[in-house]
Amino acid sequence: MNGSQHQAGTFEREPAKRVFAQELREARLHFKEGTEEKSPTFVLLPTGERANRIFLVGTFTEKERKGDQNLFYQARIADPTGTFYIIAGSYQPDAMQQIARIEPPAFVAVVGKPSVYDSPTGAALVSVRAESITVVDADTRNLWVLDAARCTLDRLDKLGMDADSKKALEFYQSNATIYRKMVYDALAQLKL
Repeated sequence: MNGSQHQAGTFEREPAKRVFAQELREARLHFKEGTEEKSPTFVLLPTGERANRIFLVGTFTEKERKGDQNLFYQARIADPTGTFYIIAGSYQPDAMQQIARIEPPAFVAVVGKPSVYDSPTGAALVSVRAESITVVDADTRNLWVLDAARCTLDRLDKLGMDADSKKALEFYQSNATIYRKMVYDALAQLKL
């Protein structure tokens, strides 16, 4: 049995990874683990960790309601490194209702599944399908930045030491210096 499967083919949720917007936007490699329809899909982060779910906190800056028959919301959430693009539709009714109620600007915490799409121009776009979105305070946002910084630095310290991080190093030609600078710049923006 792998880590995400236990008795009788039922699945437990993958832990949500803390990742900054800049790193997630640069993710391109995505894959499915297993052959069943419900097998989890992962994005391989440039710092060498696979992510089926992510946890982010940032400033909810804008939202847009789209679709008629298939109503969904798109939202933008900014952290100190850039912007996350969030979507929630009929398959995420709780998240969709939460987005509908929240008025920007507001600090929010989001748990969701990252996806990589190819745009018509050929550029890869990364978005997060929200499972939940909750209004939080500035202290929670600041704690998340500290937590995401620690998690990113931990991944960088292990870069190239296991199969996933070796694959990331090879695929992305990951430059640890760039990601360390991203972390330090994010920390410098905190007013603690």
